[in-house]
Amino acid sequence: MTYTSILLRLLDERGYIHQLTDAEGLDSLANAQVIPGYIGFDATAPSLHVGSLVQIMLLRRLQQAGHKPIVLMGGGTTKVGDPSGKDESRKLLTAEAIDANIASIRKVFERFLTFGDGPSDAVMVNNDDWLSALGYVDLLREVGPHFTINRMLTFDSVKLRLEREQPLTFLEFNYMILQAYDFRELALQHGCRLQMGGSDQWGNIVNGIELTRRMNGIEVFGVTTPLLTTADGAKMGKTAAGAVWLNEDALPAWDFWQYWRNADDRDVGKFLRLFTDLPLDEIARLEALEGSEINAAKVVLANEVTRLCRGDEAAKAAEATASATFAGGGVGADLPVLALPAEGIGIIDALVGIGFAASRGEAKRLVAGGGARVDGEPVGDEAFHIPGGQETRISSGKKRHGVLRPA
Repeated sequence: MTYTSILLRLLDERGYIHQLTDAEGLDSLANAQVIPGYIGFDATAPSLHVGSLVQIMLLRRLQQAGHKPIVLMGGGTTKVGDPSGKDESRKLLTAEAIDANIASIRKVFERFLTFGDGPSDAVMVNNDDWLSALGYVDLLREVGPHFTINRMLTFDSVKLRLEREQPLTFLEFNYMILQAYDFRELALQHGCRLQMGGSDQWGNIVNGIELTRRMNGIEVFGVTTPLLTTADGAKMGKTAAGAVWLNEDALPAWDFWQYWRNADDRDVGKFLRLFTDLPLDEIARLEALEGSEINAAKVVLANEVTRLCRGDEAAKAAEATASATFAGGGVGADLPVLALPAEGIGIIDALVGIGFAASRGEAKRLVAGGGARVDGEPVGDEAFHIPGGQETRISSGKKRHGVLRPA
């Protein structure tokens, strides 16, 4: 359909829409009033990673269209664990650890959203505020009759675990009830009319819509985004070196910048639409570049995403490091550094120490495969010794570089 509201036109043009529960109803409501809309986030770690960035940008788009973002931190549901997309149960965290994670995660949201008391200002709420206050028997009596085991067993988050014969605890099985209750609670407390999330959350969103309608007669809506993978089929946010964390203290700005600079040519346009505020006509120009010229578009992508997530200075420093390292043949200031002992260091220990390999075995495979370089020269002997006394550049492949600096 052709959308008339600024909100749905913006989401459609940028590629965020996968499913809508009632497109016409939501489009009409977005034209008539400010819509408070929410997305829930786990508090299982001190930082979210790039896999959550689509959802963060979705809240940013909601605010850009004049509506009100609600960031729901799952302080209560994190005590249970979301089984969606998981093969096994998560380790349960203490209340203190969850609170510390939420405080750390908030720093990233403050870069993307404007918080405050205005009609379209963002707010952050914690579902532990209401879930922990519920008496479990009271919850079951009030909410339980609106769910059937038959239907709950059809949800992908449950079917996947059962098909793989992986345990699904009764605690996790309750997660979908608690998430549905969140939507109802936010509708009552904050006037929330919209829940957004990834495509794997569709069943949970529909549950919340139905529960809110049945218990309170309130019409609410849902939007999901497409499953986002890179052009080669990999899941966003994961690399051979580990997760691409959003918080600065979890991943240096240089590594964050490099992740985007190394994007597949085929992903550049999609990533520019989803993860930057660049005008669509400029994005069309950049994604049309071919051959080596597409690298200029990748630098723009890396700069824009890093600027949003880490700030202007981080983006400028990362680009300057890239220029010094690749164009100038030197070593940029933001490259990872490992202290070089006076007596030198073996290539295997150097690769592990600087973080280019997670183990000695992985480092040996890197050397054997021709991926290790010292001062630009390939090293094929795992017994190779790097002498001490002078600054040395070490590389893993063509895209990861570091500095060995005399201690």
